[in-house]
Amino acid sequence: MKKNFIGFACALLLLSCSNSEQEAQTLLDAAKVNVENNELAAAKMQIDSLRAAFPKEFKVLKEGLSLMRLVEIKEQKRNIAYCDSLLPIRMKEAQLLMKGFVFEKDPKYDDIGKYIYKQQTVERNVERCYLRAGVNEKGEMYLASVFYGKRPMNHTFVALATNDGTTVETMPIAYDGGNNYRFDDGGMKSEIVTYKGDQSVEAVKFIFSTPLKERIKITYKGGSPYVIYLAAADRKAIRATYELAAVLNDVTVLNKEIEKSSKKVAYLQNKLNKTAADKQENGTK
Repeated sequence: MKKNFIGFACALLLLSCSNSEQEAQTLLDAAKVNVENNELAAAKMQIDSLRAAFPKEFKVLKEGLSLMRLVEIKEQKRNIAYCDSLLPIRMKEAQLLMKGFVFEKDPKYDDIGKYIYKQQTVERNVERCYLRAGVNEKGEMYLASVFYGKRPMNHTFVALATNDGTTVETMPIAYDGGNNYRFDDGGMKSEIVTYKGDQSVEAVKFIFSTPLKERIKITYKGGSPYVIYLAAADRKAIRATYELAAVLNDVTVLNKEIEKSSKKVAYLQNKLNKTAADKQENGTK
C-alpha cells in the first residue's frame, strides 16, 4: 500500500511539473506572437508574467530572457527610427534660424563654437549698458549683463521687472575675473557678468513670454544699483537666441538618443549571438 502511495505521489509530481512547463511555454509562445506582431509592450508583460508565475522553469525562463532582449532591440531600433525622422526637420529649422546669427569660435581657446545674434556682436555694441545673449552648438544658452560707465557698479546679478510688479532675477555671480569680469578702458569702467543655464533660465523665459507692448526694467544689483530698460533690439535678439537654443538642444538630445540606442542594440545583439553560439556548441536548439 505504501509503495502504491509513493508511486501515485511521484506520478502526480511529474504531472504537475509537466503542466507547469506547458503553462510556462504557453506564456512564452504568446509573447513570441506579440513580438512577431510588433506588440512589444504586450510581449514584455507576458515575459514578466512568466518570470513571476514560473520562477523554477529555468529552460523556458532562459528562452524568455533571449526573447526579452529581442524585444528591447526592437524598442531601441524603433527609437532610432523615430529620432532619425525628427533630426533632419530640427536641423533644417536650426539652419533657417542661424541666418540671423554670427558663428564665433576661437580654435585656440574654444572646444565648441557659439552663435551670436548679428545685432549683438561686441563690435556693434561698444560703450553701452545692455543685456546680451548667446548659445553654443549644443543649445546651451547664456545671458550677460554689460555695464559701461564712469563709476563702477560692481554688480553681480540683475533683476527684471514689468510695470505690474512681476519680477525675476538671475542668480548672483561673485566676482571671479571670468564669468564676472571687470576692466578699465581709458578711465571708463566695464563690467560683464555672464549667467549660464539655470543661472538665467527664468530671466530668459520672462523676456520671451512678456508681451512686446510691456516695458522691461533691468536693475543691476549686488553693488551700486543701476537701472536701464531693455531695448527693443536687445529683446528681439534674446528672443531669437532662445528659439535657436531650443532647436539646437533638440538636435543635441536626438543625436545622444541615437548614439545611446545604437550602443544598446550592439550590446543586446552581442548577448543574443553569444546565447546562440552556446546553444550550437551544446547541440541544443
